[in-house]
Amino acid sequence: MSTEITVALIALFGTTIGTGGGILMSSKLTIYRIEQLENKMDKHNGLMERMFKMEERVSGIENDVSYIRRSD
Repeated sequence: MSTEITVALIALFGTTIGTGGGILMSSKLTIYRIEQLENKMDKHNGLMERMFKMEERVSGIENDVSYIRRSD
């Protein structure tokens, strides 16, 4: 086998390994960032659920207060 073909095969092998490694690292980073966004969304959704429950409680308290005022 000639030297040029050997060098070309080594370059092909190196390029393939480098490209595969880059794709793998990029994929891992993307998955990590998506997981972090999911965690933030879970926290946000939990806050929104608590706010809705609090609004319901406040509405009930306001109704109780207005009922007490009307009965006085």
